[in-house]
Amino acid sequence: MPFYRLRPARSEDADAIATVWYAGWRDGHLGNVPEALVAVRTPESFQVRAAARIADTVVADTVVADPGDVVSGEVGGGIAGFVTVVDDEAEQVYVAYEHRGSGVAQQLLAEAERLIATAGHRRAWLAVADGNARARRFYARCGWTDDGMFDYRVEVQGGTAILAVRRYVKAL
Repeated sequence: MPFYRLRPARSEDADAIATVWYAGWRDGHLGNVPEALVAVRTPESFQVRAAARIADTVVADTVVADPGDVVSGEVGGGIAGFVTVVDDEAEQVYVAYEHRGSGVAQQLLAEAERLIATAGHRRAWLAVADGNARARRFYARCGWTDDGMFDYRVEVQGGTAILAVRRYVKAL
């Protein structure tokens, strides 16, 4: 059984964060966003974005356990996932494919909620692609409520694009 340690991201984590983010973004967004956005969401673009958001990001390290599930405290499996919080928004929540279903996503989302509440906000929100049914089910299981469609500004090379997405909210 994997164990995870949450900690603030460090600059040396940027490449690993970008790898998890790129794979997860493609998994949840291909077919759900315009091809023009997919075209600019390259591995390199995620590296730049991950490095720029280090100060707002918490990662989940995989901690080594022996066969009897005794945690050694040694980090050995790399970054299992991450969450980025900006103001009252859980801006990014991604988990590496091999760690899905392990409970780490719930840990990361709970940490985002804690950070948002600690910053003085009484309500958190996040955006999710309308067609990303897996993520929408996950957020609902975690007590988040679908607050409807809205236009979300996303960074693209040379400017911004507007996406119609669903806003999920949670009282803290």
